[in-house]
Amino acid sequence: MRWILFIIAYIFFVVYGYQAIKTLTKNRWFYFAFIVIGFVVVGNFLFQFVGASSGRVLSPPKNQAFGLLLAFMSFGLVLVPILFSEDIVRFMAGLYHKFSPSKRNFHVPSRRKFVSQMALGLAAIPFSSLLYGMYKGKYNFRVLSYKLYFDDLPAAFDGYRITQLSDIHSGSFDDREKIEYAVDLVNQQKSDAIFFTGDLVNNRSSEMIPWMDVFGKLKAKDGKYAVLGNHDYGDYVDWDTEEDKQNNLEELKQIQKDIGFDLLLNDSRFIEKDGERIALVGVENWGRGQFIKAGDLKKAAEKIDKNDFKILMSHDPSHWEDVVIDDDYKYQLTLSGHTHGMQFGIEIPGWVKWSPIKWRYKYWAGIYKEMDQYINVNRGFGFLGYPGRVGIWPEITVIELKKGKILPN
Repeated sequence: MRWILFIIAYIFFVVYGYQAIKTLTKNRWFYFAFIVIGFVVVGNFLFQFVGASSGRVLSPPKNQAFGLLLAFMSFGLVLVPILFSEDIVRFMAGLYHKFSPSKRNFHVPSRRKFVSQMALGLAAIPFSSLLYGMYKGKYNFRVLSYKLYFDDLPAAFDGYRITQLSDIHSGSFDDREKIEYAVDLVNQQKSDAIFFTGDLVNNRSSEMIPWMDVFGKLKAKDGKYAVLGNHDYGDYVDWDTEEDKQNNLEELKQIQKDIGFDLLLNDSRFIEKDGERIALVGVENWGRGQFIKAGDLKKAAEKIDKNDFKILMSHDPSHWEDVVIDDDYKYQLTLSGHTHGMQFGIEIPGWVKWSPIKWRYKYWAGIYKEMDQYINVNRGFGFLGYPGRVGIWPEITVIELKKGKILPN
């Protein structure tokens, strides 16, 4: 039933788009081309998501089909309300004059050209933005740098630099040159350690195999550390057996090892320098709602001391909000990802920071501080679903740890 309603709504959008274009030009090829493109887009979407046998598995063709449909629908969502409002005015005017004794020969006014021009102009903004996000924005990598001050940071680590990556989603990549550029950009930061906070793949471990040689080039003198994200467990695939699913997870863990990452599964490590140390703590995924809750903070912290300076890696920022902040151990810095910043929003430093994802996650992008504890929510390296980014660009985070007084909110 939902597919029937979707098709009806989509036809509604196409019809109004056809009317707007026809009002502006007498060249029938323009509006017939619009109709053909519209139905090719929806046909491809239905083929990928309804007719395909891969179920919920997200692949580049599915992402592309969804992205094109989203762009086309955004065009209609702006166009239709404007033209439909005009139709109501036209209908009411026609109805009034039909029953007016003095104007029985009145004809309903035709669609006005300037209204169609305005509607098409406004509709072109989200349409072109989404297309730009698909073909340019998704690889518009940005390095975001922060200095964070901690009064309990060991003196030997004053000025220590870490790079955080998150949400690689290798199963969505379609441009090797761009990914190689991004990996080189990470290495150019010359950080002391690299932290990856989960979602290496979309669905299957095999998605990462073509990219192992690229990500294997990541370098940091004190090592590369990782945790798992919700997509790494294979929960979005209809496996034939539970054994197949477990084998996929084990293969993913081996891939992490082969590209040089130390995978922390509810475990910890120490980085030592000049007789002092900081603790690295990594939990498995813990997410609010339906997401897997394999993360065990107590288990992960068994080998560390309460007074250690701690960096926690936890994929989902809801874990920080629901569990970490109030834990007896003080986790001075938590690194998360997961939200992608919804891959869509508006960010102008010092002025505005907005995305629809803020209605779901209180902590959704960037640095936050609560109870003298920081979290950085990385906007993600890759993309998923919509194969692009608009306003919320792919992120490489560089954090410099500084010893000093924690600044107030």
